[in-house]
Amino acid sequence: MSAVSQVAPKHGFDDLFTKEDFSLYSNAMTFMRRPLVKNPIPVEADVVVLGVPFDMATSGRSGARMGPDAMRRASVNLAWESKKFPWQFKLFDHTKVIDAGDLVFDCGDAEDMTQRLEAAADQILNSGKMLLSLGGDHFVTLPLLRAYAKQHGEMALIHFDAHTDTYNNGSCYDHGTMFYHAPNEGLIDPASSVQIGIRTEYKQQGHGFNVINAMEANDRSVDDIVAQIKATVGNKPVYLTFDIDCLDPAFAPGTGTPVCGGISSDKALKIIRALQGINLVGMDVVEVSPAYDQSDITALAAATIALELLYVWTANKLAAK
Repeated sequence: MSAVSQVAPKHGFDDLFTKEDFSLYSNAMTFMRRPLVKNPIPVEADVVVLGVPFDMATSGRSGARMGPDAMRRASVNLAWESKKFPWQFKLFDHTKVIDAGDLVFDCGDAEDMTQRLEAAADQILNSGKMLLSLGGDHFVTLPLLRAYAKQHGEMALIHFDAHTDTYNNGSCYDHGTMFYHAPNEGLIDPASSVQIGIRTEYKQQGHGFNVINAMEANDRSVDDIVAQIKATVGNKPVYLTFDIDCLDPAFAPGTGTPVCGGISSDKALKIIRALQGINLVGMDVVEVSPAYDQSDITALAAATIALELLYVWTANKLAAK
């Protein structure tokens, strides 16, 4: 009898369909392996993750519609560490997060996406939940801001990007125009908002937003940058949007409009962690285009940033108790 045949078969499994998966390669379908709930409205949860696979507003290289899937798959590399270093608490012990999958809209119909995303965000927020959105190109932030403003009124914006996205290009759907339209619609207050990492042309006179350009951000300390951000946003409700091209292409090549001279992933994460205490009410991570990525480093950076934002929001919640 062979050695293999002498091994007694295992019996009595009580976790065949419930065993938690800590691998880095299987069942990678949701953000941080959180439960998939297609209709999040009636479900008890604190935060809903919603993907927005849209890139019809892209002016450069397309492909960000694949970003939500790439970020979810990269997040599997983070899910095994139940207490993310250097945080001192386990996120999911204090915040229930569910993944609602991706927004479904008529393919090729930018207006349908815009209306459906605003309506979906409306319902999620009205159900008392927080929303973490995964783009998609950066245009998706505009309908999200419209939904958030119904809840919070005029907000401050913390905007990480290589571009100001305040350009009046004349198009309704353009990922460079959201922060031209948003102030005009009364959604955000530029004077209470900060843009970090900018390194492309913009009108410095009359621009309205406070800008910490990439050269400044690279030379200044994290403490100095965070102090300016907190002084600028004050106590206003804050929406934080992170365009992955804020990072230098060395850290995030997988994006549609890469610009050299950006900040490092390390500096971005340190700034985000230090934003504890702001009145964070909404957040998104956008512009991951996996077709241009290398070894998934852009998707991993974006997933890590999204996770850090969840930690900041949870830390604020714990501090408020």
